[in-house]
Amino acid sequence: MKKLSPGRKRLVSNSITYGIVIAAFIILQVCNAGGLLSPSIQGQLVPICAYVVMAIALNLVVGISGELSLGHAGFMSVGAFSGVVAALSLQNAIPNDGLRLAVAMVIGAALAGVAGVIVGVPVLRLRGDYLAIVTLAFGEIIRNIFNVLYVGVDENGLHFSLQNEMALNLAEGGKSILKGPMGFTTNVKLATFTAGFILVLITLTVALNLINSRSGRAIMALRDNRIAAESVGIGATKYKLMAFVTSAVLAGAAGVLYAMNYSSMAPKKFDFNTSILILVFVVLGGIGNIRGSIIAAAFLTYLPELLRNFNLDEYRMLVYAIVLILVMLVTNNPTLRSLFTFAGRKAKKEEAQKGGAVQ
Repeated sequence: MKKLSPGRKRLVSNSITYGIVIAAFIILQVCNAGGLLSPSIQGQLVPICAYVVMAIALNLVVGISGELSLGHAGFMSVGAFSGVVAALSLQNAIPNDGLRLAVAMVIGAALAGVAGVIVGVPVLRLRGDYLAIVTLAFGEIIRNIFNVLYVGVDENGLHFSLQNEMALNLAEGGKSILKGPMGFTTNVKLATFTAGFILVLITLTVALNLINSRSGRAIMALRDNRIAAESVGIGATKYKLMAFVTSAVLAGAAGVLYAMNYSSMAPKKFDFNTSILILVFVVLGGIGNIRGSIIAAAFLTYLPELLRNFNLDEYRMLVYAIVLILVMLVTNNPTLRSLFTFAGRKAKKEEAQKGGAVQ
């Protein structure tokens, strides 16, 4: 059998990843049209897309760049709340729901990218635990800012306040959008599964092109050996910041999609636990493995609802934890992992054939 070149292998691998995403979308759309999806599954489709994008985005930092970030829920919240403000402010100017959602995503992604630059420039000079602690602090700072932020809109434009809703001084006919710790309570739900699918494809395209580009190879060189990479002229801050900001932009777009699926949401939703949940997706799917992140995010997002359907609501978090432990044991044990892979089974078969030939 002819051995594939590295470029050909990469093309085949990327095609399989795209194929899995497209096939899943088509199957779910057909099932939904036929009335085969339960309301619980339908309600999870958009969050699954949002979390898949978040998992891919975080994998750019953790897997490709080799840095541990614990504050990606902060970028998600920047995108979520700025996107909601943009969508509600532009209701009259852009009556088309799809176009307004796209504009909100662009604004949310751009502001999350700005936040990524502000955080990344000083933070990426740190390494290891220090970087994780600072990104964790950033996520908590962002959440607390939104806890005291009030935003309203009237005929004069946007109004901001850090005191209370009355301090916005809105004109007659104006409306309050963000209400401090209550977040937003009156949102027009614009997110759809189709929009989520398109965002996942865009995210995949951006991530895979970055990984396979010259810049991506420089980022991975810094991950593998920073001293050697810097010795040949690769700027550590420049390339690591590129991965970090790209990840923040994608997280902001995912935040807009996620927020636009609900009529109300509070800042406490984007706390430390959300960052850890996204990190779990990356770890269980395989650090640096984009396809694994997609599968892990989709499966683990729906798992609690699946357990609830089997009347295991009281024990669903216990079962969820057991599943996480089992997956970690399998993925980190070469012997167990080989039992679940085609390559492992093929290798065992070849060894058996060689043994028989010797005898």
